[in-house]
Amino acid sequence: MKMVPKLTLSDAQVIMQACIEEAEVIGVDMDIAITDDSGNLLIFQRMDNARITSIDISIGKSFTASAARKSTRAYGEISVPGKPAFGINTSNQGKFSIVAGGLPIFAGDDIVGGVGCSSGTPDQDEIVALAGVDAFKAHIYQ
Repeated sequence: MKMVPKLTLSDAQVIMQACIEEAEVIGVDMDIAITDDSGNLLIFQRMDNARITSIDISIGKSFTASAARKSTRAYGEISVPGKPAFGINTSNQGKFSIVAGGLPIFAGDDIVGGVGCSSGTPDQDEIVALAGVDAFKAHIYQ
């Protein structure tokens, strides 16, 4: 049996708050999703002017980051024609995302979840997600 840490609702709220604050700093309302280590949704928030079309995208980014344990940007780089993961975005009923903005959340070497953001550019989405990951690290290693 393997004993592993689990992301709590309280942890997810810390991550969410940091993402919202960063989205406000850069001036882009976001759809923000946080999933557990198996890619199941823990918490979601759509800021007032976030894109409705980005709801599923943010959830897909979070799912991919947590379930695959790699950033969606990293998958995007290896999923173009001729690369080893070409076509992976069609897996998992199309939930697998290859657009930047999804980051895995680790506690030490253990995956505990993922955060996915969407509504800005891919770089903006990733900046907001990173704020959440950094807040989580500060929260658990304080």
